[in-house]
Amino acid sequence: MSARTINGADEMKALVGEHLGYSPYVDITQEQVNLFAEATGDHQWIHVDVEKAKAGPFGGPIAHGYLTLSLGPALYPQVVSITGFSMGVNYGANKIRFPAPVMVGSKLRLGVKLLAVDDIPGGVQSTMEFTFECEGAAKPSCVAEVVYRSYE
Repeated sequence: MSARTINGADEMKALVGEHLGYSPYVDITQEQVNLFAEATGDHQWIHVDVEKAKAGPFGGPIAHGYLTLSLGPALYPQVVSITGFSMGVNYGANKIRFPAPVMVGSKLRLGVKLLAVDDIPGGVQSTMEFTFECEGAAKPSCVAEVVYRSYE
């Protein structure tokens, strides 16, 4: 699956309100979760203690919510390639929710919807809805409004 290419501000503006596509599914491993725990200092047992987590509320270890969100920069370019700008930056997020857990061993993908494109000095600010979904799950695992700035 190749990324959809969007060239420049005018093409972006024409796509406001559209779902832009999905990334391929990626495997969520215990090793990823453990490395994220090391990087962030979040060693809560529901993430890193596999045996204790089996008796916990989810029946096994789950990925950190912020680990799920942090996969956005890796998965987003597999959905969309934005061209026609000299550079772009992640500007932040408006709203983030974690409606359902990501079980270790599950497959996760990213869906992207373009919510808004606004002019800023030297470029545009785009707001995207990132929806992270586990294969076969009834609800998304993370829904986030992320904001990017693209400069000409």
